[in-house]
Amino acid sequence: MAFEVDNLKEDVMSEINMTPLVDVMLVLLIIFMITVPLMKNAVPIDLPKASAEKYRSNSKIIQIGINSNGQYSWNDAYMDDDSLRIKLEEQSKKGLLTQVHIMADKDVRYERVAQLMSSVQRVGVRQVTLVTQPKAH
Repeated sequence: MAFEVDNLKEDVMSEINMTPLVDVMLVLLIIFMITVPLMKNAVPIDLPKASAEKYRSNSKIIQIGINSNGQYSWNDAYMDDDSLRIKLEEQSKKGLLTQVHIMADKDVRYERVAQLMSSVQRVGVRQVTLVTQPKAH
């Protein structure tokens, strides 16, 4: 019987079984191959193409300002909310309103800017630019 016990000791494997580890690695590899492309394009964004040249357009640019009190101005002429809405609709019907530049004071409430952008969008303008001053270095 002592001979059989010694024979069992010789049959014991002292190496690590790599098959389960390889299986786990392959499963993880497949999971990452499927999920990474989905995460990369989670939000579709069509980024604009930019160039170093100054943008030139044949369309008329309307400048609408909002001072720190939330009062609107159309090409430097102050007006209230209703007058601005009427003016936007008139210019849109004439086909003259294609680009709007919004110049908002840094202290104006975001709500006023959002209301203006909503009004501009309602009349069909798709080119809206928020004008800023360059940072002084």
